Amino acid sequence: MDAYRYEAATVAGFVQQLAVSHLSNGYHFYVPGRIPEHKDPLAVDRKLLERYDIAVSKWTRYRRKKLGHASVQYLRFERFFLLLATEGQHRLFEDEAKVIRNAARGQPIHFAGYSIGFYGGRASVRLSLDTYRNIRGELLRLSTRIDTGAIEHQIRHMPYEPYAPVRRQMFTIVRAVNKKRKTAGLALVDWRCVRSERRVVQALRPSTLGQGA
Repeated sequence: MDAYRYEAATVAGFVQQLAVSHLSNGYHFYVPGRIPEHKDPLAVDRKLLERYDIAVSKWTRYRRKKLGHASVQYLRFERFFLLLATEGQHRLFEDEAKVIRNAARGQPIHFAGYSIGFYGGRASVRLSLDTYRNIRGELLRLSTRIDTGAIEHQIRHMPYEPYAPVRRQMFTIVRAVNKKRKTAGLALVDWRCVRSERRVVQALRPSTLGQGA
């Protein structure tokens, strides 16, 4: 059995694994955490994997589900981590009863400028409200001060993957920028500067911890 893989290599990989592999497969309950600087991340990983019996095979997860037990996954990027669970019985719900949240019940996960939840039967990745407001405010401030090429360059190189909700947010910003530029008699920004395709990345690093059973 391959070792259990849980450590994201990049921000994009973390978001991809969370949205596509976990939230989309029913892992809606979550507990966020951050490993203190004085602690060894690998030691924390090992402790959590063992405590919640996470590193198990798909067959074991299936068998537990049939018995009404939840499955739990662990996901980490640098020192930020998530414990994620499906519906059912599990020690995690007892240990973390006061802090556990549900991404499918209006409690999205906030990570690296994203807000990641589960709405209408699917995972949703969008810019967090603060991130959206910061980007919009900055581009509106620059909208009549720099040329279209410079604005388009900034938008094209935003460090956020263009999931559908992110694209819609960026199109809204472009419309606001163009409204100001039109009023000032300036050339409009081409909406095609908003990236339309996200990068599919190798989400998780190889791991030597937590052999499946």
